[in-house]
Amino acid sequence: MTVKEKIKLFPHSPGVYRYYDAAGNVIYVGKAKDLHKRVAQYFVPPERLNNKTRILVSKIADAQYSVVDSEADALLLENNLIKQYKPKYNILLKDSKTYPWICVSAGPYPKLFITRRVEKGGGKYFGPYSSAFHARNLVEFLRVTYKLRTCNHKIDSQSILMRKYRPCLEFQIGRCSGCCVGAISQQDYMAGMEEIVKLLRGGAGEIIQKYKKEMEEAAEALEFERAQQCKEMVDALQNHYAKSIVSSAKDTDVDVFSIVFEGFDAYGNFFRVRGGSIIQSLNLGFKMNIEEEREAVLSEFIAEIESKFGDLSSEVIVPFLPDVQIEGVEFKIPARGDKLSLLELSAKNAREFQFNSIKQKERTNPDEFRAMVLEELRKALGMKELPVHMECFDNSNIQGTNPVASCVVFRGGEPSKKDYRKFKIKTVVGANDYASMKEVVNRRYSRMLAEDPDDLPQLVVIDGGKGQLDFAYQALAELGLTDKLTVIGLAKRLEEVIRVGDPYPLFIDRNSQALKLLQQIRDEAHRFGITFHRSLRSKQQVKSILREIKGVGEQTEKRLLMRFGSVPRIAAASQEDIAALVGPALAAKIKEVLSQ
Repeated sequence: MTVKEKIKLFPHSPGVYRYYDAAGNVIYVGKAKDLHKRVAQYFVPPERLNNKTRILVSKIADAQYSVVDSEADALLLENNLIKQYKPKYNILLKDSKTYPWICVSAGPYPKLFITRRVEKGGGKYFGPYSSAFHARNLVEFLRVTYKLRTCNHKIDSQSILMRKYRPCLEFQIGRCSGCCVGAISQQDYMAGMEEIVKLLRGGAGEIIQKYKKEMEEAAEALEFERAQQCKEMVDALQNHYAKSIVSSAKDTDVDVFSIVFEGFDAYGNFFRVRGGSIIQSLNLGFKMNIEEEREAVLSEFIAEIESKFGDLSSEVIVPFLPDVQIEGVEFKIPARGDKLSLLELSAKNAREFQFNSIKQKERTNPDEFRAMVLEELRKALGMKELPVHMECFDNSNIQGTNPVASCVVFRGGEPSKKDYRKFKIKTVVGANDYASMKEVVNRRYSRMLAEDPDDLPQLVVIDGGKGQLDFAYQALAELGLTDKLTVIGLAKRLEEVIRVGDPYPLFIDRNSQALKLLQQIRDEAHRFGITFHRSLRSKQQVKSILREIKGVGEQTEKRLLMRFGSVPRIAAASQEDIAALVGPALAAKIKEVLSQ
C-alpha cells in the first residue's frame, strides 16, 4: 500500500501523525484536530507547496498515526515525540542548555541552593530561571535576609544536644542564625523557610503586608526593637521585589506568552505572574525546518513551557490564539489595561532575545545568517528565487548639474564592490530623475545581455517611488527582462516597498533583517552615487576657475595642480613660485585672478 493510499484511511479524529523515510527514521511529527484532513494537505500538487515542504514530502516513505482524546493531549504527545525522535523537519528548540533551579532541600534544617538537576524526593524546586545571574542574586538575598545556613553539616536535635559543631564565621558576623548550635529553634527556622517558599511562589505582596502589620502592632505595644526588625524586613523585601512586582496588577495570577518571527526562526518569551509578581521568565528559540503557521508555533511553545513548569494558569495571555484549546485554560488577547502592559513587556523581552540571538549568529556563523536574511527577503517579496544577486540604482544631481547615476551590486547578501558601476547621464537634459533612471537601467542591462546574460540579478532595487520604478520597468520591458527578474522601488520616507502594478505599498517589519538588507543596499547606492557626483563637481569647479584665466590651458592647469595640490594652495603661493612653472607674465595674471 502506498503512502497516499494509507493516508486515505486516517480517521477524522484528533491525534498525532508521524512520517518515516525509506530507512525507517521518523522525519516529521505533527498534531491535528482532524488527522485525515491535516495529512491530506501535504499530498497536493507540488506547486502548491513551498520548497522545504516539497522536500519533506519527497522523503516520506511511510506514515503512522496515534489517536488521542483531545487537541491538548495531541499537543503534549507531539511535544514528547519530538523530544524523543528529534525529527529533521520539525520545529526544534534552539536552546539546548539546562536552566538553573532554586532548591529548598529536605530535612529539619533545610538549605537553599542552585542546581541544574531536578531529583525526585530531593526537596522543593522552583524555576527554571532563564538567568543564572538572577537566580544567584535571589538566593544570596534570601540567605542574608533570613540568615540561612550554608554549611553541609548534618544537623538534627541529637547533634545540637551533643554540641557536635562549633559556631562558624557566618554566625559570628550575623549572616547565619546558628541552627547548628541551637541559637534558633527548628520551629522559627522552618517558619522562615515557609516564608521563602511563599516568596518563590510569588507571595511577596502577602509577606510584605504581614510584616507591616506586625510592625504596627509592635509599635503600638512599645516593642520598638521588634518593630525595627519588621521594618528592616519590609524594606529589604520591597527593595528586592520592586522590579518584579507589577504594582498596578495586584493579585494577578496569569501566564503570559509572546513570540516574534524572523524567517524560519521564532523567538518566544514566557512570564509566570503570581500575586502580581513576575516569578519566572524564560526565553526560548525555535527553528522551523518547514513552513509552519504562527498559531502552531505558539502551541509548540506553550507545550514546551507546560512540560518545564507544569500546569498553566487558568488564564493565559497571548498575542494571538494558538491552534489548540486546553481544558481549564482560557486564552485571552488583552486590548487595554494591566494585562496588555504585561504582554507588551513580554514582547519586549522576546524582541531583545531575537536581537541578541541574531547578533550572535551574525558573529559566529555569518554564512548561515546571510542565508537566513535572503530567505526572509524572498518570502517578504513573494519571489520564487533566492535574491542571491541584487542590484540597486540611484540618481544624483543638484539643480540639474552633473547628473549621474550609480549601480551597486550585492552577492550573497554582501557588497561586491568590484561590480559597482557609475554612469554619466548622456541623453537626458536637466533634472529629470525618471528619464535618467530609464536611461541607466537600459544601459546597464543591454550591456549585460550582450556580455554575460547568465549573470542577471534576481532582484533589482530602485531608490525612489512609483515614478522611478515605472520608468525602470519600461526599460526592462523593452529589453524583455520583466519575466526574468524582480524589480521593486524603496521609498525612503516611510521605507515602503513599491511593486509594479500594485496600488498598495508593501510594509516590511521595521525590525526585520530583510528590510535592513534593502536599506543597506539602498544607502550604499546613494553613498556611491553622491561620492561620484561630488568628484565631478569638484573637477568642474577647479576647471572653471583656472581655465577662465587667459593663457591657462589643460597642460598648464595640470602642472599647477600637480605642483601645489589645489586651487587655494596656488592662491597662497608666491608669484615667484608660480612663475617658475608658467613664466612671470602668466604668474602675474593667475595671482591677480585668484586674489580677488
